[in-house]
Order: sequence, then structure tokens, then C-alpha cells
Amino acid sequence: MSASRMQISRVPSKPVRRDEDGTLTIDLWLTKDGGFESDIPLRLTGAEAEVLHAQLCYALDDSTASVITPVSKLPDCRKGILASRPSQC
Repeated sequence: MSASRMQISRVPSKPVRRDEDGTLTIDLWLTKDGGFESDIPLRLTGAEAEVLHAQLCYALDDSTASVITPVSKLPDCRKGILASRPSQC
């Protein structure tokens, strides 16, 4: 018997939202062997969301960000990271 392949991805049409209790919710899709299984919410406290935000900023620290979006149009948190990188010739 082969193992099932599970995959979780973000629901592209649903924005991140703040619930009444202050929790931030990201809606996710769960698929199994390529077929839809369920919607599942990822709930984060404000502190958890801040940590994720910082980790994403550093993980996105590559040269492709400025190809897709000019540095002048990036959020402030991303401008500092790209500006601090040494120029690559």
C-alpha cells in the first residue's frame, strides 16, 4: 500500500483576517492525493504573526524580489534587507 500524499496550501481568494479575539487567521486548503479534503484555518496570535512576518522578510531576501517589484515599492521591512545586501557584480 502506498502512502497518501497530503498537501496544504493557502486559499488564494481569502485574505488574512483579524478575528474578534485578535487572532489572525489564514485560510488553508488540505488536499490528499491531489483531491480536495478540507478547508482549515491557521490561527496565529499577534506575537506569532510578527515572528512569521520577520521570518518571511528574511526568507525573501533574494535578488528576485526587486525583479518582481521595484525596491521603491516594497514594504519598509523589505527595503532595509535589500539595501543592506552587498552589490553583486
